Amino acid sequence: MRNINNRRATGRGAGAGGYGSRFPLAVIVVAVLIFCLVLSPLVVFGGRGIFISKSIDRDKISTSSRNQDLDWRERLVLQLVKSLRTREVMDVIKANTDDLGPLSLDSFRKANLSASWKYVGKETPAENSTMSLESNQRGATIKQETSRSEVDASSKEDRSQIYDTPDKAARRQLREKRREKRAADLLKQDDEVTVKLENAAIERSKSVDSAVLGKYSIWRKENENENSDSTVRLMRDQMIMARVYISLATMKNKLDLARELQNRLKESQRALGEATADSDLQHSAAEKIKAMGQVLAKAREQVYDCKLVTGKLRAMLQSADEQVRSLKKQSTFLSQLAAKTIPNGIHCLSLRLTIDYYLLSPEKRIFPRSENLEKPNLYHYALFSDNVLAASVVVNSAIMNAKEPEKHVFHLVTDKLNFGAMNMWFLLNPPGKATIHVENVDEFKWLNSSYCPVLRQLESAAMKEYYFKAAHPTTLSAGSSNLKYRNPKYLSMLNHLRFYLPEVYPKLDKILFLDDDIVVQKDLTGLWSVDLHGKVNGAVETCGESFHRFDKYLNFSNPHIARNFNPNACGWAYGMNIFDLKEWKKKDITGIYHKWQNMNEDRLLWKLGTLPPGLITFYGLTHPLQKSWHVLGLGYSPSIDRTEIENAAVIHYNGNMKPWLELAMSKYRSYWTKYIKFDHPYIRNCKLSE
Repeated sequence: MRNINNRRATGRGAGAGGYGSRFPLAVIVVAVLIFCLVLSPLVVFGGRGIFISKSIDRDKISTSSRNQDLDWRERLVLQLVKSLRTREVMDVIKANTDDLGPLSLDSFRKANLSASWKYVGKETPAENSTMSLESNQRGATIKQETSRSEVDASSKEDRSQIYDTPDKAARRQLREKRREKRAADLLKQDDEVTVKLENAAIERSKSVDSAVLGKYSIWRKENENENSDSTVRLMRDQMIMARVYISLATMKNKLDLARELQNRLKESQRALGEATADSDLQHSAAEKIKAMGQVLAKAREQVYDCKLVTGKLRAMLQSADEQVRSLKKQSTFLSQLAAKTIPNGIHCLSLRLTIDYYLLSPEKRIFPRSENLEKPNLYHYALFSDNVLAASVVVNSAIMNAKEPEKHVFHLVTDKLNFGAMNMWFLLNPPGKATIHVENVDEFKWLNSSYCPVLRQLESAAMKEYYFKAAHPTTLSAGSSNLKYRNPKYLSMLNHLRFYLPEVYPKLDKILFLDDDIVVQKDLTGLWSVDLHGKVNGAVETCGESFHRFDKYLNFSNPHIARNFNPNACGWAYGMNIFDLKEWKKKDITGIYHKWQNMNEDRLLWKLGTLPPGLITFYGLTHPLQKSWHVLGLGYSPSIDRTEIENAAVIHYNGNMKPWLELAMSKYRSYWTKYIKFDHPYIRNCKLSE
C-alpha cells in the first residue's frame, strides 16, 4: 500500500516533473510552428514531404485544390496547437509574438504569396531543416539572378498576366491596341511621303529630259535659264573671245584665221545690233551663234595659250573699267545738267502767261483779300520759286487739304523773269477762299551787296571765274564731285531769301516756309500750335544715316568749324519749316548768318548751297518735328515705303529727279501730277502731259 501510494506520489511527482520536463518541448514545437508559418513561409514541413514550389500557370491551379490545401493547413495547425494549448504555453506564445502582430489564418490569406503549399510525405527533422536551408538558398539565388538580368520581355509578360487583375489585363489590351494603331498610322504616313517623293522625282526627271542642257561658250557652259537676255549675253561673250583670238592669231601669223574671226565678229555685231533682250534679236542670230562657236573652237585648237589669253583679257578689262568711269562721270554731269534745265513745256507755259499778263489792264492785276496779308492770326506760308507749274502744285495741294482755306495766306516771291507768269496763273486760277500775293525779289531795295554778303561774293571775280570760265580746272567738265553745288539756283537770291524772312514779312509772328518741290497731303494748321520751346526753327531731323550729319556738309578740318560744332550732330531738312519770327528777331538769326557767310568768302567752311549755312545759323535753335510731317527723298531714293509716303503730311522731291522732269521716278510722280489740271488750255497748248 505504501508502495502504491509512493508510486502514486512518485507518479504525481513524476507527472509534475514530467510536465515540467515536457514544457520546454512544447515551447520549442510552438516556436518551430511560428517560424514555419510566419517568418519562413518557404520552409518545408515534415522533411521532404512539404516544400514550396512557384506556380507557373494560374489557369492550371483550380480553386478547389487551393481550398483543399488551405483546409489541410488549418487542420494541421489546429491539431498541433490544440494539444499544446495550455495557459502557460499560450502565455509564452503571446509574450514571444507580440511584436509580430496578430497570428491568424486571415493574415496568411491576405499575404501576397505567389507559391502553393503541397503535402508530399514525411521526413526526419534533420532532413526537414536541410531542405529548408536549400529552399532558402534557391530563393535567394533566384532573386539575385532576377535583379541582374531583369528577365526577358516574354517571361515578364507571362508573370504579369498571372498576378494582374482583370482591370489591369483590360488596360494592357487597350494599350496594345493603341500601339498597333499608331504603328499602322506611321506606316501609312511613310507610304504617303514615299509616294510624294517618287512623284516629285518623276516630274524633275521629265523637266531634265526636255531641257536644253547648255549653250556654247569658249570658257564655260551655262545652263539655260529664264533670263530674257541670256542669248544676248552669249553673243557678247563670243564677241569678246573673238577679239582675243584675233589678237593672238595676228601675233602668231595666222592671218587666215584672223580674217575669218574678223568676218564672224562683224556678222555677230550686225545680228546683235542694239538688242538688249532675246526678243529683240534677229532670226539669224542662232545661225550666227553656231558659226561663231565653230570658228572659236577652231581658234582654240590653233592659237590658244593660257598666259596670253589671260593677259589680253586683263588688258581689255582695264580698258573697259576706264571707259565705265568716264561714262559714269559724263552721266553724272548730264543728270546735273538735266536737273538745272527747265522743260520746254514749262518754259512755254511761262512765256504764254507772261505775254497775257502784260496785256491786262492794271486794275485786273490785283488779287482779292489783300487785307489778310499782314494779319498775324492767320496761317501764313512763304514760297520762293521761279517755276510756275511747281508753285501751282504746292498751293493747290495745300488748299485742297486745308480744313479752313479762308484762313490760309500764301506769300509767293519770284524773279523778274517769272513775275508776270506767276501773277497771271493765279489770277486765272485763284486758290478758292485763300489769299495769295506775288512779289518780285528784284524790287526788294534793301537786298543789296552792301547788306547781303552772298550778293557781294557773287559779284566777285573769283566767283565769276569759278562759275563761268570753262578753262578753269574746277569747272563742270572737270569732275562730278562738286557738280550739285554749282546749280544756278545757288546764284539766285530766291534761294538765300529764306534767311531774311523777318525783313520780308515784318508784321508776322510765325510763318511756314515751303520749297516748290513739295506736295501737301494733309492739313498743316497743326504746325502753328507746335511748342518750339523757345527755339526758332521747327524741322524734321535727317540723322537716320551718316551722310546727314554735320561732318558731311561742313569742313571740320577748319578750326572755326571744329571749335564750334559737333561733327555728329543731326542735320535737318529745309523744305517745310515753321519759323518763330519773334524769337528770330530776339536772337538776331540774320546777323548770325551774315557772320558765318562772311567767314566763308573763300568757300573754306562749306561749299555753295543754303543747307550748310542753315545748319550753322540754326545750330542749337532747331526743334525736331515728328517725321510724319515731312518725308524726304522722292527725288533720289527709289526705296521709300509707300505707306510712309501716304501717311506723310508733306512729301519732298529733294534731289535731281524732280517730278516735272523726264528723269523723274515714275513710281512717285503720280503724287505730284494729281494736283495738275492737264485739260487746262495753257497746259494743253504747251503740250504738258502726264
